Amino acid sequence: MKRLLSLLGQGLVGVLGPGMRPQAARNYRCRCGQPVFFRNSVCLACGAELGFDPEALTLRSRQPGPQPGPWQAADAAAENGPPLQRCANFGPAGCNWLLPPGETDAHDGLCRACRLNHTIPDLDENDNALLWSRIEVAKRRLVSQLLALGLPVQSKVSEDTERGVMFDFLRAEPGKPRVVTGHAHGLITLDVDEADDATRERLRSSLREPYRTLLGHLRHEIGHYYWDRLVAGSGWLQPFRARFGDERQDYEESLDRYYSEGPAADWPLRCVSAYASSHPWEDWAETWANYLHMVDTLDTALSFGLEGGDVEIQIEPYGADALDAPGDPGAPRFLGLVNAWLQITALMNELARSMGQPDLYPFVLSHHAVAKLHFVHRVVNASAAQLR
Repeated sequence: MKRLLSLLGQGLVGVLGPGMRPQAARNYRCRCGQPVFFRNSVCLACGAELGFDPEALTLRSRQPGPQPGPWQAADAAAENGPPLQRCANFGPAGCNWLLPPGETDAHDGLCRACRLNHTIPDLDENDNALLWSRIEVAKRRLVSQLLALGLPVQSKVSEDTERGVMFDFLRAEPGKPRVVTGHAHGLITLDVDEADDATRERLRSSLREPYRTLLGHLRHEIGHYYWDRLVAGSGWLQPFRARFGDERQDYEESLDRYYSEGPAADWPLRCVSAYASSHPWEDWAETWANYLHMVDTLDTALSFGLEGGDVEIQIEPYGADALDAPGDPGAPRFLGLVNAWLQITALMNELARSMGQPDLYPFVLSHHAVAKLHFVHRVVNASAAQLR
């Protein structure tokens, strides 16, 4: 069997494509040489301050200096670059992202991720500060990946009021209607209680979902935003309808039917999840979220040099007949991606089982689901090509 690293490499080449912006690495080193991680703000080995530079998609170490404020990155690649400063949410949310001082006034000192916030909960009430900080951790992971994929990420609050995106993180008040997580016209709303592990697990169990996480919520809802941004009114709309169905069918009626009658009996043959069968918009968003799961996990595995030369995992690889557009020039590369995904998820799930944990990826991809993933892949690549 080919080494897993080789398969992963083939898959990621399919994502990157010639000349595309590379994925955000997930393996970093401090200026002292010690490994540091995406969420770190200080090196535990040498005490150096660390910050994530979203323009370079890397973690920077700060040059030692006598004063706080703007800092010069210590790595050679950035030594001649502009000074950087910490996001204004470093204190309240533990945000370790950086931004040029010149962006401070326009965005209230907020980084590329935090400036997407429209509403946050009252941090002086209950455990809102803790729950909000957990949401921000997931959102930074999401935004870093969107930037790496070359997708448009502008704040509807301060950058693009017409086509940008923003977030409301809300918590229901006693006696008032519950908060509904969802997307509408560039505004993504998330119920803050989803950041409470016990609450989220209770909801997952009651809804019979195999998977429910903060990052999964954000990836799903941003998928709705990108359907509006990249598919609606574009040349992708008719191909979308041919692959996912006609989104003009009544949305509320479709969801009511799903919750009262359950998913369509044949959903495993058509969709990545049961909920995806409720309406074409939800099919797109679920497929989009799974695509982001797949790409980011493979990128992380490759970043850390994961190999499987001594691990025998037999899979049945997908062929061109499972693709949305078999004749597309990037089709062989996408097959490398999805077949690498089969390899690594089989390994990940066995590792989870050995710890008595649920499967990390509790989904089975049918041929039709793979074709939908390929459609998403093509839309993402086309969007990135337009922005280059």
